[in-house]
Amino acid sequence: MALTGTYLRTLDDKRRLAVPKRVKDDFAEEDLDSLMIAPGTEKSLVVYSPKGFDRFAARLSGGAEHQRYLRLFYSSAERMEFDSQSRVRIPDRLADYAGLKRDVYLLGVQDHAELWDKDAWDAYSSAHTPEFDQLALRALS
Repeated sequence: MALTGTYLRTLDDKRRLAVPKRVKDDFAEEDLDSLMIAPGTEKSLVVYSPKGFDRFAARLSGGAEHQRYLRLFYSSAERMEFDSQSRVRIPDRLADYAGLKRDVYLLGVQDHAELWDKDAWDAYSSAHTPEFDQLALRALS
């Protein structure tokens, strides 16, 4: 099932993120005990199940022109285990990369989730929602 939805969450003082049960279920992975968190585009973080991360990694090209990206991406990716309350800790360097403060959005984006600082997502959404129809036409053609 595709991951969907927008969830406003609050990081605690230890930068732990409570992952909604629906999101955990939508990853469709039995006995999901951890998530892979890595830098995304536009100052967001991408969040994959471990098997989803492996599928994503299999699609990445290892060509010389992509080597810098691969180095930066893989060296920053972290596997974070759930605690007893279905929370994962966001590593400091990834939280700093994405500019995460206290309030964040967890977004379902088909085969993964994205984590955005609330203010950054609000600005992104405001800037791009007016062009939704044009984006949809390009994506669907």
